[in-house]
Amino acid sequence: MANWNDSERRREAFGSAVPRAGGDVASRASYDEGLRSYMLSIYNYMASGVLLTGIVAMAAAATGLAYAFASGPLMWIVALAPLGFILAMNFGLNRMSQGTLQILFWSFATVMGLSLSTIFLVFTGESIALTFFATAGAFAGLSLFGYTTKKDLSAMGTFLIMGVIGLIIAMVLNMFLQSGTLAFVISGLGVLIFAGLTAYDTQRLKNQYQYLRGTEMMGKAVIMGATSLYLDFVNMFMFLLQFLGSRE
Repeated sequence: MANWNDSERRREAFGSAVPRAGGDVASRASYDEGLRSYMLSIYNYMASGVLLTGIVAMAAAATGLAYAFASGPLMWIVALAPLGFILAMNFGLNRMSQGTLQILFWSFATVMGLSLSTIFLVFTGESIALTFFATAGAFAGLSLFGYTTKKDLSAMGTFLIMGVIGLIIAMVLNMFLQSGTLAFVISGLGVLIFAGLTAYDTQRLKNQYQYLRGTEMMGKAVIMGATSLYLDFVNMFMFLLQFLGSRE
């Protein structure tokens, strides 16, 4: 997997260091302006991806296309396609151009929209909208916390990733058990895990800027950072929907 964000790459030679508190004021101002631009680009990509996913999902539901994705071979194709895009983006990151990565990102967001269109067959439109805005509010607060906190959140990263792996295993297991209690526990843990990842990923992306600025990897890092936050948002939304969603 591409290692542009690995800790081993965090060296002075990889990019410019953060200006120290007592350093040149102009340098600090330039750094802060660049950081804001970098983070804003990530949020713009992420928000645009979520918007595209939502539009595609609603269009598929309105035209009846969602029924084709609810069962049969198309269900598995649409369900697994987003994973294929994520793997391609990560493993091919160093070889791809920024333009190719952009195409994959928008394609990924589109396919995710097709996959998520089936929620309109299960939950009411009102509850989906309510859950979306609740998720947006929670995401904004958690991301702001991750951006502004002075506490180092890196220690929780490994724990959260392990939590995601455990969550996937539990979800696969419950496909066979069909336990309502286990499904409830999975949903609760899913909300907490991706809430934590939202704050963690925001801080990670903020800290990465000092090693990426001025490098050719900067543009690609924006897209990959947006993908990380996009996944945090969508997963938190889907798990929260299990609590707030009213079924048809």
